[in-house]
Amino acid sequence: MSDNESVLLEAYQRFQETGPEWGGHHLSNHGPMAIEAMIRHGHAGAVHRWIDNYTHRLEEPPRGLVPVTEDDWREALGDLKRVADWTTLFHREVAERPWREVLATWWPRLLPGIIGGTAHGAIRVGHVVHSLLAAEADPRSEPRSADSADNPYLVELANALGYWAACWTPVTGDPSRRPGSLRPAEALAAVPTVADQEKGVPYRLSQLPTTDGWQSALGALRAVDDPEQVPTLLTQLIDATVFRYLSYGHGHAVMLVHASTAPTAVLRVLPALPHELWVPSVDAAWQASAALTAACTPQHAADRADLAVHTDGVTIVEDTMSRAVDHGDEHVIKFADTAVDVFARTGDRDALAASSRCVALITLAEAKGRARFDGRTPPK
Repeated sequence: MSDNESVLLEAYQRFQETGPEWGGHHLSNHGPMAIEAMIRHGHAGAVHRWIDNYTHRLEEPPRGLVPVTEDDWREALGDLKRVADWTTLFHREVAERPWREVLATWWPRLLPGIIGGTAHGAIRVGHVVHSLLAAEADPRSEPRSADSADNPYLVELANALGYWAACWTPVTGDPSRRPGSLRPAEALAAVPTVADQEKGVPYRLSQLPTTDGWQSALGALRAVDDPEQVPTLLTQLIDATVFRYLSYGHGHAVMLVHASTAPTAVLRVLPALPHELWVPSVDAAWQASAALTAACTPQHAADRADLAVHTDGVTIVEDTMSRAVDHGDEHVIKFADTAVDVFARTGDRDALAASSRCVALITLAEAKGRARFDGRTPPK
C-alpha cells in the first residue's frame, strides 16, 4: 500500500463518524471529496490537519427510520429524513454484490435527480469511484480495497450513494431531447437566467418551469448517440464551465463551482459504468450544469481588464493546488482539482486563472459573513 492510499483510507475512516449534512441549512459534508482531491494532487501531508479543522463543525450520522427495500425505494427517493435508511441499504448492497454491479444498478435510477443537494451526492460518488478505480489499477494497493465490504472505500461509496438518493431532486426539462448542434460553450451562453436570484439555489431552480427559453436552451447542446463520443462532449462541457467561472463566478462564487464539479464527477465515473449508461450520463451532466448556470449567472460578465490579477498570476498547476490547499475552503480545493484537469487538457491558462478567481471570490464571501453562517473560521 502506498503512503497516499494509507492516508486516504485513514481519512475515509475518520469521516465515517460524521453525517452527510450539518448546520441546519442543508450544508453538505465535503470532507471525503476534498481530501481525495488533496491526496491525488500530492498534499497528503496536509490532510489530517485539514480534517481536524473541518470536522469540528460536523454532526453525527443521523438515525434510521424505516428500512428502504427494493419494493419501496422509489417512494423514499429525495427524502432527506431517510438518509440513514438509504446508507444502510447501500452498505448491505456493497456487502452482497461487487461495487461496480451496485453502481450500474443505481446510477440510472439516481441520474434524474443529480441536481439534488446542488449535485453534492453525485459529486461525492465521483470522488470515491475515482479513488476506487485508482486503487484497482495500483499494484501496491491491498486486494481488500476492491472486494471487502467493511473497507473504507466501499463504506464511503455506500455513504455517497445514500446521500445522493436522499437528496435526489429532479429538474424540469428533458435533457435527452436535444435537436441542437451547439458546442458546450455556445450552449451555456444561450442558457436563460431565472428572474429572481435573491434566494437559495432550490428556490432559483423552482423558477425554471416558468423561465422563457429553458427547454429550448436545454435542447441546444449537440446530441450524441455513440457512447464513444461522450467523454469528448463531457470534457468540452467541463472546460466551458471552468472558463465561464472566470468571467461569471461573481454571480455565486460557491454554487457556480458545482456547474464544473458535477460533470467532472460524471466523467470520472464513466470508466466504471456499462457503455449503455454513458449517453444518459452526459445528458444528466449537461442538465445539471445548465440548471446551475441558469440559477446563478449574473447579468454582466466581469471586465477582462479587471481579471488581470488572475490571468497574469498563477501559471503552473502545482502553485494552483498549493494555493487552494493553503486557503483551505472545500469548494476552492474541489474547483482547483477540476481547473487543473482542464489546464492539462487544453493548455489554456484561463483555467488556472479561474481557480485563482475562485480563491478571491470565496475569500470575499467569507469576509461578508459566510464564515459566520457555516461555522468556519474567516481567513486573516
